[in-house]
Amino acid sequence: MSCTLEDPSLERNFKGHRDTVTSVDFNSNMKQIATGSLDSCVMIWNLKPQTRSYRSVGHKDGVTSVHFSPSGQLLASASRDKTVRLWIPTAKGEGSVFKAHTGTVRSVHFSSDGQTLVTASDDKTIKVWTVHRQKFLFSLSQHVNWVRCARFSPDGRLIVSASDDKTVKIWDKDGRECIHSFCEHGGYVNYADFHPSGTCIAAACTDNSVKVWDVRTYKLLQHYQVHGGAVNGLSFHPSADRLITASSDSTLKILDLLEGRLLYTLHGHQGSVTCVTFSKSGEYFASGGSDEQVMLWRTNFDRGDYGEVLKDQRTRTHPPQVPGSPPSRSRSSSRSVHTSRGSEPRPASARIASDRPAPDGRVSPTVTRTLEHIVGQLDVLTQTVAILEQRLTLTEDKLKECIKNQRTINQHLQSSQQTPI
Repeated sequence: MSCTLEDPSLERNFKGHRDTVTSVDFNSNMKQIATGSLDSCVMIWNLKPQTRSYRSVGHKDGVTSVHFSPSGQLLASASRDKTVRLWIPTAKGEGSVFKAHTGTVRSVHFSSDGQTLVTASDDKTIKVWTVHRQKFLFSLSQHVNWVRCARFSPDGRLIVSASDDKTVKIWDKDGRECIHSFCEHGGYVNYADFHPSGTCIAAACTDNSVKVWDVRTYKLLQHYQVHGGAVNGLSFHPSADRLITASSDSTLKILDLLEGRLLYTLHGHQGSVTCVTFSKSGEYFASGGSDEQVMLWRTNFDRGDYGEVLKDQRTRTHPPQVPGSPPSRSRSSSRSVHTSRGSEPRPASARIASDRPAPDGRVSPTVTRTLEHIVGQLDVLTQTVAILEQRLTLTEDKLKECIKNQRTINQHLQSSQQTPI
């Protein structure tokens, strides 16, 4: 398979929202992008040039989430007005509305068969509904703070949820119970989603981290600390090898899941990047931000050969498999106004093994032993770097605290000197 790696490129800007863009999704027909905004509007953008876009008005408060049904014939939106709306994505924008929660609805997501919806809310609950007649089925309620996100697994058997209670929970849809809670987060969890294989999840957190967990063993597989601000959203590439993240540090970052490293840092938005998603084919991704803009990007990962990539993915998936310490922070060398490529070497402990055999199917024992020794040494180095980074962070925090205390003392001294006797 030919493989020409190029930098991702910005294709188009869409302007029309009057407040922060909170959510973005591609229609499966690749003719439309839907976005939601705090301006209370849902926009349907047509990807064909010179084609009119539609503004759907109906929500009485900010729109927090949008998601197309698998068929692309329906669009669901969630809002601060506590309702969910189902739209027919046409110029008329007809549809239905129902009150879903007693608080802001943060998230809405269709199951892969298009028959059910899952919603998440500030009322601390997750609810599951039928799409037909929007009939309430059941509620999931073990979170103790706002639930920011809830999404079905690819097979529809599980639900993942992310919450301000600093946990990510995995739920059994049929059993209607929480089967595991991931509690090792240092901040609110803004977003979580399933890997295309359904075997693991990624979570975006306000502590600037992205974590990848195995939903079978419940172990941490990868931990990325590559952003300088809260991570607001993420999306897996359909080929399952890459993950894109959106952050309050104004950047998008593309991570290589097989090698556990930063590939690209993308600049374009002015202010927080609040949402990002890959198209169903993986050829494009779209992002939205506090600058009220929607940006359409071309991935260029394996340009011109997406059919082969997705065909290969159907027979061979690459879920992260090797747990390890966090990869060292990737530093980028500038490539263009919008794109920079990561330049860090691969961290061995975060590398994910490929299942491609050698050309002749054999590896000599000597080579195997040598490689195992090298990998072992790299693991030790990676762990040492991680420990040194942690110690450096603690030292920096202590230094900041000392400086702050010194400033407070100086202010007290100045004020006492200025006080008349």
